[in-house]
Amino acid sequence: MFQLRNYVCGEWVAGSAAGAAVLHNAVTGQPIATTSTGGIDFKSVLTHARSVGNPSLRTLTFQQRGLMLKALALHLQKHLDKFYALSYQTGATRADSWVDIEGGIGNLFSYASLRRRFPNESYCIDGETHLLGKGGTFVGQHIMVPKEGVAVHINAFNFPVWGMLEKIAVNLLAGVPAVVKPATVTSFLTEAVVQEIIASGILPEGSLQLLCGSAGDLLQYVNYQDVVSFTGSASTGLMLKSNPHLLAESVPFNMEADSLNCIVLAEDVQPGSTEWDLFVKEVRREMTLKAGQRCTGVRRIFVPAGKVEAVQQALAKALSQTVIGNPLNEAVRMGSLAGQQQRQEVLEQVQKLLAVSQLIYGSLDSVQVTDADAQAGAFLSPLLLLNEKPFDSAAVHDIEAFGPVSTLMPYKGIDEAIALSKMGKGSLVSTIVTADGRTAREYVLGAGTHHGRILVLNAACGKENTGHGSPLPMLVHGGPGRAGGGEEMGGMRGVKHYMQRVAVQGSPDMLTAITNQYQPGATGYTDGVHPFKKMFDDLRIGEQIITEKRLVTEEDINAFADLSGDHFYAHLTSTDFADTMFEKQVAHGYLIMSMAAGLFVDSYDKNPVLLNYGIDELRFTKPVYPGTSIQVRFTCKEKLPQEQREPADIPRGIVKWYVEIMDDTQEIVGVATILTMVRRQA
Repeated sequence: MFQLRNYVCGEWVAGSAAGAAVLHNAVTGQPIATTSTGGIDFKSVLTHARSVGNPSLRTLTFQQRGLMLKALALHLQKHLDKFYALSYQTGATRADSWVDIEGGIGNLFSYASLRRRFPNESYCIDGETHLLGKGGTFVGQHIMVPKEGVAVHINAFNFPVWGMLEKIAVNLLAGVPAVVKPATVTSFLTEAVVQEIIASGILPEGSLQLLCGSAGDLLQYVNYQDVVSFTGSASTGLMLKSNPHLLAESVPFNMEADSLNCIVLAEDVQPGSTEWDLFVKEVRREMTLKAGQRCTGVRRIFVPAGKVEAVQQALAKALSQTVIGNPLNEAVRMGSLAGQQQRQEVLEQVQKLLAVSQLIYGSLDSVQVTDADAQAGAFLSPLLLLNEKPFDSAAVHDIEAFGPVSTLMPYKGIDEAIALSKMGKGSLVSTIVTADGRTAREYVLGAGTHHGRILVLNAACGKENTGHGSPLPMLVHGGPGRAGGGEEMGGMRGVKHYMQRVAVQGSPDMLTAITNQYQPGATGYTDGVHPFKKMFDDLRIGEQIITEKRLVTEEDINAFADLSGDHFYAHLTSTDFADTMFEKQVAHGYLIMSMAAGLFVDSYDKNPVLLNYGIDELRFTKPVYPGTSIQVRFTCKEKLPQEQREPADIPRGIVKWYVEIMDDTQEIVGVATILTMVRRQA
């Protein structure tokens, strides 16, 4: 038996023996480690994160932070065998561990890729520029800057790796350090992952600290620049959220709580259909994966009243085929719960549910296991309950047994299914299994207020869907009411949770200087060299050319119509323009854009521009009639470097150009953001 250590203030520290917790192998019941946070100065831990970790991270750009996450993910992948070996001791099977370990690492990869949607700055612009004066000299823009505090993550026991990595991926990309306090019972696995993270040297010192044990008075030292995130039971979350110090300091608190998630079998689904089989498979998976110890697990199963018996038989058959036992045995498909305490808590909750329901599959007292001792390990049979009067039984919508336990309930009509789903008072996720689009629409719009995520499952997505219980990095993970009212992950939404939104007002020139992104109306400049002749590194924000003019003729419009095949009536001279929006034949918007390209592109000679990468935000704002002359104001708006993945790759970056197309009166007839790939210095 060994002693876990905490990583705080740049050192690995063992807590004092007084009050140390003993951690057990969930499969064998044997003690494997002790852990304690006794003697740790929690105030110093937070100070270290703010004074050392935060300045190091917040000065890095999003691109640098993203590449840091990518390097970290690649490093952790080299140590999977070590992590899997420890994960088995939490009672997890190979499949359970894959979700936890490689799912967590996958989050790092996902947020590393998200860097491409952010600028090459330590901060970002949020939304559009707002014109605040008629003359265009006073504008407003929201920007997001990293908070100067620390992300405090208090995590549940069921996902000791994913629970940590899915959170720190977000705050690290935002430029904020983290203090992670995993649940004690499985913290030995979290500690092993953090050991490899620290040993890699990839993260700046102070970016990540670990507490394996009690959080003590940690929350008494957080402040308004910090963010606290909690995953676990609703009761514990409420206690933490109500902390007077957090309330006094207005500390952002994000809670993701266990909830009474549900799955609905729609009335159109018949036994033997693909959707029927998907439903049965999904319920079995949600009951047995991680032995049902998932905050997203299916707790309530709603089926049409006339199909209850058929569903009961199908689920009983599926559950009976699940081999339970030692997760090291390749035949085993369901391991143990995380510990004896967790098993006892589940059984206590089941007893409460049995006051209003009946047990229709499984046993409270015994479970057949393979290659293990059912009593020494924290094993529990899958338990399927039946409640025939769900509208009269509040307990089935209030009491959660956090294990392989679900309750089957009947409904009549989609309105009843929606009403029953809402009786859980807010959940992380709901699933409806249906092949009917109208039913899906009615359920999603009717139940959407009470669920953070809704999976619509049918044959069309049956192979690719990630499942009821799988939150995804780019989608929010959270839910209203009982589920905590918070949001995790969610792509850019999640990153901005760790940043402060600031509304900046001033002249276009000032906002350009502040944001390092050209703002419409700002002063442009030129040194006489066409920007397409310059390497990425030599281009400056605000560098601009104003092109020569070009006359748009009737012959141009007719030729473009023939070439493109676009003979929309507004582009034809033969059209009667009475009762239309146009006075006469009008030029195609794409013709004007093409002509604009002909004006601003530096032609013929080879130059550092490698290719046209795309067009964003193209708008045609005023009709262009034959006889109108157009010209272009072409400005360097933003620069985004790209990493060189292979030595043979051409060093390059993406340049965004703000294109304003003007007519004879200098009014804007079209605007766009053009993206080019430009060669960088070697």
